[in-house]
Amino acid sequence: FVPHNFRHLKRFLQLHGAPTVDGLLADLGVSSHQFDEAGRGFSTRFEAALDMRMDQRGPRTAADILRTYSEAELHKLLEQYGEVTNSKTLARTIVEVRKTTAMDTTLAFRNAVSSVVKGNPNKYFAQVFQALRIEVNDEMGALKELLESVPQVLAPGGRAAIITFHSLEDRLVKLFFRNGTFEAEEEHPFESRKRENPLRLVNRKPIEATPEEQKRNPRSRSAKLRVAEKV
Repeated sequence: FVPHNFRHLKRFLQLHGAPTVDGLLADLGVSSHQFDEAGRGFSTRFEAALDMRMDQRGPRTAADILRTYSEAELHKLLEQYGEVTNSKTLARTIVEVRKTTAMDTTLAFRNAVSSVVKGNPNKYFAQVFQALRIEVNDEMGALKELLESVPQVLAPGGRAAIITFHSLEDRLVKLFFRNGTFEAEEEHPFESRKRENPLRLVNRKPIEATPEEQKRNPRSRSAKLRVAEKV
C-alpha cells in the first residue's frame, strides 16, 4: 500500500520494481468514508471546518480559497468545476461578504451566501462544495497526470479501468482513451489522423450502475466506468 496521490503512479511503480502492470483501476473523487467523516468539511450535512483536503499535508484548504481567491478566480472554478448556475453572482457575494464575515466552517459559509442560492439548497451547495474540493485537491490536474502515465505503465494487453463521478472527469477520460490526447479530434482534424493512439477502447459507451445497484448504493448513480487496453 502506497498512501500517495495517483498522479505519481509511474514513479512509485519504478521505485517498487514494477515498471509495468497488467491492470489498473482508478475510483476517482472523494470516498464515502471521507464524505461521512464530519470533521473533514467535505459534506454539507455536518458543521465542520472548511478543509476538504484529501491529504492533510496539502498546502491549502477550502477556507483559504474563499479567503484569498479573486472574484474572477472564484467565478471560474465555480462555473467550471461545479457548473453553478449563478457562479458570477456567488463569486461576487463571497468577495463582498468576506470583508466582514469569516467563512471558515460549512455552516458559516452556507449562512453567509444563503441570499444568492438558486433552486434546491442541498443540490446547490453540493455543486459548490464539489467545485471547492476539486480545486483544493487539484483533482483535474492529478487525473491528467494519471492518464498520461497509463500508456507508459501498462504492459501490452494490459487494461485501465477508470470510474468517474462527474462530467468533467468523464470527458477527460473519454478523450484520452479515444484519442490519446485531451483535445477533441475536431480541434486538429488532420493531425488526429496521423497520431497513433497506444490505447484501444474496450467499451464504446461507459458502463453505468444497474437500477438494482443504484437502489442499494445511491452514490453509484453518477458513476461511469470506461476501460481501455494497451495495444
